[in-house]
Amino acid sequence: MRLAVILRDRCNPSQCSYECMNFCPVYRNNEDIFSLDHKGKPIISESLCIGCGICVHKCPLDAVRIINVADDMREDIIHQYGPNAFRLFRLPSVHKNSVVGLLGANGVGKTTVVNIFSGKIIPNFGDFESEPSWDRVLERFAGTALYSYFKDLADGRIKTVVKPQYVDLIPRYYKGTVRGLLERADETGKLDVIVEEFGLKNLLNRNLTKLSGGELQLITIAATFLKDADFYFFDEPSSYLDIVKRLFVARKIRELSEHANVFVVEHDLAVLDFLADIVYILYGEPGAFGVVSNPRHVRNAINAFLLGYLDSENVRIRDYEIMFEVRPPKAQEEPGEVLLEFKDIHVKFESGFVLEAPGGKLYRGEIVGVVGPNAIGKTTLVRVLAGEITPKRGMISVEATISYKPQYVKIEESGTVEDYLMGILGIEYTSGFFQNEILHPLGLKKILHKDVANLSGGETQLVAIAACLGKPADIYLLDEPSAYLDASQRMEVSKVIKRIIEKRKASGLIVDHDIYFIDMISDLLLVFTGEPGVHGRANGPYDLHRGMNEFLRNIGITFRRDPDTGRPRVNKPGSKLDREQKIKGEYYYIA
Repeated sequence: MRLAVILRDRCNPSQCSYECMNFCPVYRNNEDIFSLDHKGKPIISESLCIGCGICVHKCPLDAVRIINVADDMREDIIHQYGPNAFRLFRLPSVHKNSVVGLLGANGVGKTTVVNIFSGKIIPNFGDFESEPSWDRVLERFAGTALYSYFKDLADGRIKTVVKPQYVDLIPRYYKGTVRGLLERADETGKLDVIVEEFGLKNLLNRNLTKLSGGELQLITIAATFLKDADFYFFDEPSSYLDIVKRLFVARKIRELSEHANVFVVEHDLAVLDFLADIVYILYGEPGAFGVVSNPRHVRNAINAFLLGYLDSENVRIRDYEIMFEVRPPKAQEEPGEVLLEFKDIHVKFESGFVLEAPGGKLYRGEIVGVVGPNAIGKTTLVRVLAGEITPKRGMISVEATISYKPQYVKIEESGTVEDYLMGILGIEYTSGFFQNEILHPLGLKKILHKDVANLSGGETQLVAIAACLGKPADIYLLDEPSAYLDASQRMEVSKVIKRIIEKRKASGLIVDHDIYFIDMISDLLLVFTGEPGVHGRANGPYDLHRGMNEFLRNIGITFRRDPDTGRPRVNKPGSKLDREQKIKGEYYYIA
């Protein structure tokens, strides 16, 4: 079966000479293979397409995809958005009293799955020209486990609630305080209980516009728990949260699954492993099509995802494996040149929060990971080093140029991604180094002609990372680069950052909450301790073995290692392994 896909956000008639049409051998023979839609964009007749691929290579905007998939997939199509548009094949099932995880790249259908199960989309089974109907859905799933679910959903007997992905957009749509938002969401009468459990008491009178990303995330999750529903959907609940809050939310979601159906879209693999019971992997080509795999136990699913091969389907979803080191890498015997040194940093805000950083050095050729709870001063220190905040006292010696990516990325310029990057980087944008080492590995060539105002959260993050790494610098400061990226993108970004810093003989300081990401990217760790919102202290940098032990000891969490991939897995608190590792003082690596 052949799929012809036109990526509408890239197809721009004003910048196009219709080379895709004019070079097609079938079109030149007067076959009616091409037509134009109401916006003047090409539509390809898939029944007439011979799959030569010429139009793919001739399109100057990389907006055309010709994809061959197995003929037996034809009966599995669940939804198609329009002519030559994204298609979803297959659906997960409903597993009562279990947390069902959805794992896969951005753009392969996870949100479509959520929208179908929440009732926002009625599946059309590829017939996008006809009005979809629940009668057709029920006819299609008659005799299957999904029939009763969709029957109840169609009849209004199932109530669903979705925790949205982009929580930073909430202040745009709701004006007011945290208390007002939670009171409006409360359908269970448990407002006081939820406020206490989630530790929101001190935030109730705060305006939503004054909250951090982590605070917005926690409040949005709390509002979801206050809804009285039968089916709960959590779209990336861990974004912006530190590991303690991530595991707290994971435990609460597991409790919720005891009396309701729960679907979770999650890219933090350590959290997904702790959270989910059953996982469906979604694979395909982002923006073109997505396929829902067979269900797997969470451990097997994550291992298959990391290995890049689904054995039961005999499908390879990635051409390389992702493995983890069970022992920390050896420390560099001869540190490079000191690029930055800080000592006795003291910052105090009007809110009363105090940051102390006794001292540290950044050496050429090293990457320092920064870990610690939210609201404990990590971003503050990065902004001090970047020159955005002047400390009350302390010494900063910088004999280097700095490139900085902030925690919250807002691109306010107009124009395309290419316009934005050229404006930031100038002549550096055209260099072979930037094109081959940054732009192509980050997958940004596909969105160069997309307007920056229409970028998704993940796309915006990748553009900001590219802009930061594209500047020739001695020190790269990146604050939460993994936010809104899918698991595969996080792995790729970690490799790109390491490669750029190595080739430029630079240094890096990386703040992030994803343990896997920090594990893959760091040579050393800066560990923050203190009381969130009151006092923070930067300790280190330490070698990875000591740093991980210090960090995890402070929050009381231990990790074991998966025997197949070496990946860290969270131990259940109080379990035999948890107790044994705490006694030995080995919280993360094997000594």
